[in-house]
Amino acid sequence: MKAEQMWDKFVLKNQIEAAEYQSWAFGAEPDELAELVLRGIKTGTASAYPLYEAENEALPKAGDYSVILDSKDEAVCIIKTTKVSVVPFREVSKEHARKEGEGDGSLEYWRKVHVEFFCKDMSENGKLFDEDMPVVCEEFKLVYRP
Repeated sequence: MKAEQMWDKFVLKNQIEAAEYQSWAFGAEPDELAELVLRGIKTGTASAYPLYEAENEALPKAGDYSVILDSKDEAVCIIKTTKVSVVPFREVSKEHARKEGEGDGSLEYWRKVHVEFFCKDMSENGKLFDEDMPVVCEEFKLVYRP
């Protein structure tokens, strides 16, 4: 199912008017991470703030809806953002790492995989990663699954 089809079903079922949505896939492992959302394990994500600036893209905010896609751009579910904060990479909390639901849920694991991911992502965009880089920490809840 495509994002627009899932969104239309969600809007019809929940009688939502005039809401907008984004559609996107999680970075490194879209299928695995979307599955963690479906299982109720993943309730947070993080992204590099400098890339929002570079692309002149608005930050997510509480109340935003997102259709989560898999690696084939097929819609998996819909989430609603509940909280957004921007903190330096080195200050991302244990609690946020746990909400991301990856690996063993530890801050150490989160830092290891996110250093790798952010270094690659920033480099592809002509930027350098460092531990003072602002990170957009987003929390969400699953609101629709087919």
